Amino acid sequence: MRAALSVVIPTLNAASVLPACLAALMEGLEAGLIRELIISDGGSDDATLQIAEATGAVVVKGAASRGGQLRRGAHLAGGGWLLFLHADTVLPAGWANTVSAQFEQGGPAAFRLSFDATGLMPQLVSGWANLRSRVLGLPYGDQALLIPRATYDVAGGYADIPLMEDVAMARALRGRISVMPLAVTTSSARYRREGWVRRGARNLWTLIRYLCGTDPVQLAKAYRRKR
Repeated sequence: MRAALSVVIPTLNAASVLPACLAALMEGLEAGLIRELIISDGGSDDATLQIAEATGAVVVKGAASRGGQLRRGAHLAGGGWLLFLHADTVLPAGWANTVSAQFEQGGPAAFRLSFDATGLMPQLVSGWANLRSRVLGLPYGDQALLIPRATYDVAGGYADIPLMEDVAMARALRGRISVMPLAVTTSSARYRREGWVRRGARNLWTLIRYLCGTDPVQLAKAYRRKR
């Protein structure tokens, strides 16, 4: 029986973080879980594509829009389950068993969130993310979303939008995303660069505006201006 899982990673100049992300996938390869790895690139001009090709990944290229990149990657995927993984997120030890258990349980799921940083602020931000995921059913993309292929198709796939594509998908899944017991580790670089409170508040305000109906294109423009 062919492996069930297709892993889709959107990239844009991710050469500095992609190797760690890919290394963590070895556990799934050794367990016979991964059918294919798809890198959906948005126009990298660093070594991202060379790293992807060296691993034997299927590479698809297109415009830099995370929603569009995820959609293009999923279109090529042949697995019965899809794992959407950010390039700066590292899966935890034991993830293959956890994902296999989710196969048995059925339904979409996401991991808990942690950061590659210690201290009060990383704990508070990750704590809010985990609470939002569990209570509101709104995990973000850096929590590695696992979706049955059939469920993904019924939901209409990722929207080709530049921002909030993960929230749009969560809403399309109608709050049916369970939270798996293990936590991924994602990069804290942007929080450290912009400030934990400032970035956290901006992310929350962006979410509120999106839920109130603001066009994701406008949100993306405002997001880039404030970076």
